[in-house]
Amino acid sequence: MTVHDTSAPSPAPIADVRPVVRSHHGDDVEDRYEWFRAKEDAAVIAHLEAENAYTQERTAHLEGLRARIFDEIKGRTLETDLSVPARRGDWWYYGRTLEGKQYGIQCRAPLASPDDWTPPELSADIEVPGEQVLLDGNVEAQGHEFFSLGSFEITTDGTQMLYGVDVAGDERYTVRVRNLVTGEQLPDVIPDTFAGATFSPDGRFIVYTTVDDAWRPDTVWLHELGTSVDSDAKLFHEPDERFWVGAGFTRSDRYLVIGLGSSITSEEWLLDADDLRGAPRVVWPRVEGVEYDSEHAVIDGEDVLFILHNHDALDFELVRVAASAPSGERAVVIAHRPGERLLGVSTFRDWGVVGYRRGGLARLGMLDYGNGEVSEIEFDEPLYSVGTGGNPEWAPPLLRLGYGSFVTPGTVFDLDVATRELLLRKRQPVLGGYDADDYAQARVWAHAQDGTQIPISLVWKRSFGDAGVSPRALHLYGYGSYEHSIEPGFSVARLSELDRGVVFAVAHVRGGGEMGRQWYEDGKLLSKRNTFTDFVDCALHLIDNGYTAPDRLVAEGGSAGGLLMGAVANLAPELFAGVLADVPFVDALTTILDPSLPLTVIEWDEWGDPLHNAEVYAYMKSYSPYENVRMDASYPRILAVTSLNDTRVLYVEPAKWVARLREVGADALLKCEMVAGHGGVSGRYNAWRERAFELAWLLDVLGVADA
Repeated sequence: MTVHDTSAPSPAPIADVRPVVRSHHGDDVEDRYEWFRAKEDAAVIAHLEAENAYTQERTAHLEGLRARIFDEIKGRTLETDLSVPARRGDWWYYGRTLEGKQYGIQCRAPLASPDDWTPPELSADIEVPGEQVLLDGNVEAQGHEFFSLGSFEITTDGTQMLYGVDVAGDERYTVRVRNLVTGEQLPDVIPDTFAGATFSPDGRFIVYTTVDDAWRPDTVWLHELGTSVDSDAKLFHEPDERFWVGAGFTRSDRYLVIGLGSSITSEEWLLDADDLRGAPRVVWPRVEGVEYDSEHAVIDGEDVLFILHNHDALDFELVRVAASAPSGERAVVIAHRPGERLLGVSTFRDWGVVGYRRGGLARLGMLDYGNGEVSEIEFDEPLYSVGTGGNPEWAPPLLRLGYGSFVTPGTVFDLDVATRELLLRKRQPVLGGYDADDYAQARVWAHAQDGTQIPISLVWKRSFGDAGVSPRALHLYGYGSYEHSIEPGFSVARLSELDRGVVFAVAHVRGGGEMGRQWYEDGKLLSKRNTFTDFVDCALHLIDNGYTAPDRLVAEGGSAGGLLMGAVANLAPELFAGVLADVPFVDALTTILDPSLPLTVIEWDEWGDPLHNAEVYAYMKSYSPYENVRMDASYPRILAVTSLNDTRVLYVEPAKWVARLREVGADALLKCEMVAGHGGVSGRYNAWRERAFELAWLLDVLGVADA
């Protein structure tokens, strides 16, 4: 049953009104709460703290439920555990978690022999011969409320380690270096880097990236170990504010690849790994709207590049070119197939792996260099997610895969490339007697307003009956931006919902990538409203077909999915009992109008440029949640969760949104983490508590919160 607090609650925080006028394209808009943006203003911090206190008071009756859900997550998790070792050089590398510890521990153990390709079966209770602890996150996090590891790399010879740490949540990492033979901390310290610093193959250099004032990674640097950071060489700088820059070495160690990407255009530059101070050379000069990425291989003694691109190929094609002349003759390896989106290629010495989407699911196939044929790796479940991972070696006989579904916990396979046998290495333990057969998953299709069929994935516990037989409490999740697909993945925390009879569903709306590149194109820029109406149509389908009812339906989305939440709350508030918005992008127009804010210019390819285009301005103004809060609507209960140090979606957006919702009488709560970033709190126990807080609120709204 639902437990309600019968005492009279304190009044909700009412923010001061300090109007400022925004003027663009002849349109004047009074913004009453833009002053929240002044993060250094004591009044802003006081308001956020008052919001936190109010949210805590309003949810105090759920404290017991939060504790039970946390205990359930904890009780189902094997707290002391090890990952499956991955081979690199002369070592097996793996991670440990220990009961009671927030952060992972990075370890390694020596190979039994050079021919040893079968990872050791490690046990948390048995000492691993020759084990070395490389980095203990719990030690590094001491004295800090937040800890995040953004770079972690070992030299090819295994003698030195770099690691990049963020202790504020602002995604600025300080890189340090440790000698793994002596344990000595080297004097090399590189502050304010972006994630992903890496050693050169010979171990002499560190390649890293820094960001500009808008938090855009824009410059690639070369640091020689033992020298001052002040003398680091600038390898590449990208002045165009639409492009992010990154760098990494090919698996073959032959090249450093410097990659640039906006939402719609990409470009790559190559440097020989043995001449990093040389001049980089472009793979293909950038062409607006053309995306590509390359992978190096050696075929019949020739250096070649496999290039995946979308030039005159909406869902991409794969070609092969000579690495010495990448703009020269192209041999088509996989031709463009409309509706079957090629996602990527990974190359190894003797074969490749191709990722693609078909029928709304990600798939993998082995690429034969000799004839260009792709043989798909098949799995039994109707819904699943699969990808490669942990494959640093250039010439392995095995391919490491990660697999899972809504009902199958995360699974690690090694594929024997010669025999095509899948070797089960580990399945995520779920304690407490979990049985996958107790749960069911399915896909149904909703009809959008324009006739498009929208896939909906569902998972539920069988003991409560089949989904769709009678209206049930239902949790509907959505995202729908950046061509990001929501995969059918397992969640321990989700079991706390399913075991209380809740059906979990994902609306795979346009703007995501589930159904190919056109699916994305039809949910961005001046077609963005399709994302929102698709979600509403999915909700209507679930209601009309007996899966749920409006008073038993809660919607959730985060970041750009939080924009979706704000938009559907305005479009169809009557369909939902509650809306959970994590780090929500709900003041989208204000943000995208200001090129001085982090990431804004980059985002123009996704949303449009309202600063210079009146049509885009009017279109974004028509859906931006903060600007469209309705006086005539009866809103569902709303919980917005944000973080003070988030650099991607600033805390000011949900803070303003909640204040505006309060003006129209909405029951809206704001929870702001005061030491965290876009990903929320750090540490697994803190993350479990955060999710328990959200799920307790959600279950309370659904009316299935237990006593």
